[in-house]
Amino acid sequence: MIPRYSRPQMAAIWQPENRFRILAEIEAHALEAQVELGLAPKSALTALRRALKEHPAEITDTAAIEAIERETRHDVIAFLTNLNKYVGPDSRFIHQGLTSSDVLDTAFAVQLGQAAELIIAGLEKVMAALRRRALEHKMTICVGRSHGIHAEPTSFGLKLAGHYAEFARNLERMKAAKDEIATCAISGPVGTFSSVDPKVEAHVAKKLGLKVEPVSTQVIPRDRHAAYFAALALVASAIERLATEIRHLQRSEVREAEEPFAAGQKGSSAMPHKRNPVLSENLCGLARVVRAALNPALENVTLWHERDISHSSVERVFAPDATIALDFALDRLASLVERLVVYPEAMRRNLESLGGLVHSQAVLLALTEAGLSREAAYAAVQRNATAVTQGGGRFADKLAADPEVKAKLKRKEVDALFDPAPYLAHVDTIFARVFGSDNTRRATSKGRRKP
Repeated sequence: MIPRYSRPQMAAIWQPENRFRILAEIEAHALEAQVELGLAPKSALTALRRALKEHPAEITDTAAIEAIERETRHDVIAFLTNLNKYVGPDSRFIHQGLTSSDVLDTAFAVQLGQAAELIIAGLEKVMAALRRRALEHKMTICVGRSHGIHAEPTSFGLKLAGHYAEFARNLERMKAAKDEIATCAISGPVGTFSSVDPKVEAHVAKKLGLKVEPVSTQVIPRDRHAAYFAALALVASAIERLATEIRHLQRSEVREAEEPFAAGQKGSSAMPHKRNPVLSENLCGLARVVRAALNPALENVTLWHERDISHSSVERVFAPDATIALDFALDRLASLVERLVVYPEAMRRNLESLGGLVHSQAVLLALTEAGLSREAAYAAVQRNATAVTQGGGRFADKLAADPEVKAKLKRKEVDALFDPAPYLAHVDTIFARVFGSDNTRRATSKGRRKP
C-alpha cells in the first residue's frame, strides 16, 4: 500500500524485517522443543539465542537476505542461510524436519493476528465516536428516506445508532476471524509429521499463542484466510455505507450534515466556494480496495493436492494492502464521525419542505380507524398528496377541504396527525437495544393510538 494511505504501526507488520523476526522466533521455539525431546543438543539452542540477541539487525537484514535469494531462488533458504552465518556449526539443527510452509504459514498467521488487533482497535474507536454522536442527536428529528425519497420522520441519532449496530456486528466478526486464523502448522512435508514430532508443533503453538491446525496437509487450509478477508470486506462495506450517507447529506440541495472544513482548506482549484465530501469519497474508494482482496482469498482455498504456491504471490500483495487500507480507513472514519458538522435546522427544513406529505401514513391509519376501507382511505390520501406535489400548498389544508376526509375527521383531528413527536416515541426502546440502558435524553412523547 502506498504511504499516503498507510499508518506506521500497521505498515510495520508487513515490513520484511517483522516477517523475518517472526520466522526466527518460530525456528527458536521449534528448536527448543527438539532439545526438550532430545533430538538436538542444547548447545544449538544456546547458539541460536545468542545470535538472536547479539545480531538482531543482521539476522533480519532484508538486503542481505534478498541478495542470497537472488542466487537460491528460495526465500526461506535465503533466510536460513543468512541466519546460519550468525549461529555457527550448530545451525545444522535449525529447521530440522520442517518444511518452508511450516514457518511461512505460521508466521503469516501471526502477522494476520497482529493486523486484526489494530483493526479491532480501529472498530472500537469508530464505535465510540458513533455512540457519542448518536446520543448527542438522539432526538434530532430529520426525514427518513427510502429510494432516496422522503418517507417518514426519524432521528439523526437513530441513523447513527443503526451504523453503530452494524460496526458492533463487524467487531464480533473480526474477533472470530482473528481466532480462526490463529493456527500453527509445524507438520513437515505434506503434513504427516514424518520428520517432526507433533509435540514440536504443540510447543510452538503454545509459545505463539496459537492453536494447532488439525489437518494442515502442507499448508494451513485457506478457508481460514478467506473467512478473515470476508470479515475485512464486511467492515469495508460498513465504512462505505456510512460514508455514502454522509456524502448524500452534504449535497448542496440537502446539506443536513457535512465533513469538517479546516481553516486554509481548499475544495476546488477552479471554484473557491466548493466544500466537497472528499474524506467520505476517499473512504468509499478504499473500501473497494479492501473488498477486492476477498475474491482472490476465496480462490486461494482451492490448491492442488496437499499444497501448491498459487496462493503465495497473491497473498503477499493483497494481505498487506487490504489490512493497511482498512486500518487507515477506520482511523479516518472515526475522526470524521467525531468532527461531523450537523445542521438540525436544515433537517427540520427539509422535513417540512413537502408541505407535510411525510405524515401520509398517519392520515391513512386515522381514516381507516374512522371507518373508511383501506382502499378508499389510500385513494383519498393519495389524491390530496398528488395535489400538493403538483400544485403546492399544505397537505393538512388539502385534506381538511376534502369532502370524504371531512366526513370522517374534524380539522383539529387532521392537524393532530401532523405532530412529529410520535415518530420518536420509541427511540429509547431502540437505543436500549443498541447501547443498553445507559443512554441520555429520554423520549417523552407518546405513540399513536393503535387502530
